[in-house]
Amino acid sequence: MLNFREVRDANGEVVCIETSFNRRHLLTAPELNKGCAFTEQERVDFDLIGRLPSRVETIDEQVDRIYQQYQEQPTPLQKNVFLNNLHDFNATLFYKLVGLHLQEMLPVIYTPTVASAVENFSLEMRRPRGLYLSYPQKDQIEAILRNRLMTEVDLVVVTDGERVLGIGDQGVGGMDISIAKLMVYTLCAGISPHRVIPIQLDTGTNNEKLLNDPMYLGWRHARVRGKDYDDFIEHFVKTLRKVLPNIYLHWEDFAKENARKNLEKYRQEMCTFNDDMQGTGIVTLANVMSAVRMIGSDMSKQCFVFLGAGTAGVGIADQIYHEVCQSGLTPEQARACFWLVDRDGLVVDTQADLMDFQKPFARKAVDVAGWTLDKSGQVMLADVVRNVHPTVLIGCSTVFGAFSEAMVKDMAAHTPSPIIMPLSNPTSHCEATAKDLVEWTQGKAVIATGSPFAPVKYNGKVYEIAQGNNAFVFPGLGLGVIIAQANRMTDGMIRAAALTLSDNSPSRQNKTASLLPSFDDVVAVSHKIAKAVAKQAIKDGVAGIDNTTDLDVLIQRNTWTPKYYPYKRVAE
Repeated sequence: MLNFREVRDANGEVVCIETSFNRRHLLTAPELNKGCAFTEQERVDFDLIGRLPSRVETIDEQVDRIYQQYQEQPTPLQKNVFLNNLHDFNATLFYKLVGLHLQEMLPVIYTPTVASAVENFSLEMRRPRGLYLSYPQKDQIEAILRNRLMTEVDLVVVTDGERVLGIGDQGVGGMDISIAKLMVYTLCAGISPHRVIPIQLDTGTNNEKLLNDPMYLGWRHARVRGKDYDDFIEHFVKTLRKVLPNIYLHWEDFAKENARKNLEKYRQEMCTFNDDMQGTGIVTLANVMSAVRMIGSDMSKQCFVFLGAGTAGVGIADQIYHEVCQSGLTPEQARACFWLVDRDGLVVDTQADLMDFQKPFARKAVDVAGWTLDKSGQVMLADVVRNVHPTVLIGCSTVFGAFSEAMVKDMAAHTPSPIIMPLSNPTSHCEATAKDLVEWTQGKAVIATGSPFAPVKYNGKVYEIAQGNNAFVFPGLGLGVIIAQANRMTDGMIRAAALTLSDNSPSRQNKTASLLPSFDDVVAVSHKIAKAVAKQAIKDGVAGIDNTTDLDVLIQRNTWTPKYYPYKRVAE
């Protein structure tokens, strides 16, 4: 395990770091390396004399040099590789650099560029990070968890790599998603990178390209299914709780048949969260609430049409449904506001392969009786839009261009301010581009997207495009869980996060502004979310602290800052 300790003063501020590492460890451990910023005294104390150029740099000087090197990288993927190499060499400098250029670099280390990094994982592998738990090693899970580098751990992000973004089964390459998520936790909320672990559950892959790739680094086997898979997950969770009993478990990029099943099974036993379902739901709900408020309407008056009825689509629908119920409608009236369309058409209760989580939103045959359909016997998205006249259209399909010009114009003809959210990412899987949506609706649409889009100029006006990025939600939510010492994630905590994000929408002050804040403000917003979530955890009786606790102080003490601290050498 990493051999260093933060020494804090009476106010909880870090004053120095004690370590017994020698020069070899200090220059190779990214958690401790300072490069040329080691002071002259540290160079003496840790036997670094002659191992570095004589000049002692500041971290700001290092950032200037590294930023110039970053700008020389010709493609987003090469920029991603460059930044990850920096993270492997000097983690503090990495977080300082990216934190100063977050708006520019977040799309490089996270979505959409991380999709390319995942696809090239085995080719670009440099320094292994995190823990790999493969199915053939299922009897060694406890030993592997105890072999972790981090002694004290608050948060684990785990994936099995089966449904990565919009690119599907990527096997062991999913690890890059867990790594990127934890980077975002640190950058956007200040969660210490020294108290987290990315974990890859390698249960095989059904991606033939990977199975036939001689460079593939994962277990070369078809995916484990059924009881064998469920038993493996149960053994993992049970062992994780044994080794790290107070851990916060974040599930990421599991296939729809496993994502909800895993979350529902374990959320009553521990504090756990699925970002694809709940995180996407929170940020989309916040966007919808802000959009509805911006156009002067009410949640109870909306008609929601979804393209995509998998983990993300139904997760979003769930969050919005509960909020519609809060607006005064009965559960039956609220359900009637939703129309979910999957790849085979409208989700109806007569489907033989209907999943349990889809059933509450399934429509009855009578609901479409008398409709004129483009194709007899099959109710597709265009049919639904044409017949129900939605006020809100949400895409989670990963089908590029699925929102056609005719469809969008039809929607705009029946509602003065259509709310349209093509949320699939990366950009190559987005249901419509922001530019097309603005032009097709003659500037009437209120838009949020899953991938970043530049502002759109149309008829002399500039339209800011909100990116419905989960990075606005899960970091603050996680920080709230950690400071509250929460043992469960309640629906109230989820709603508190959504309401807080919506309350911080720039559109509250300016109706032409973006639905979401700028990433320049993301840390401040995350801290507001953390405070609201912690308050709700106390109210819901799942916190390890009480309502006399000063949450602002806790947030300050649990916010890690990328800066160099003095090092003090101690005996092993």
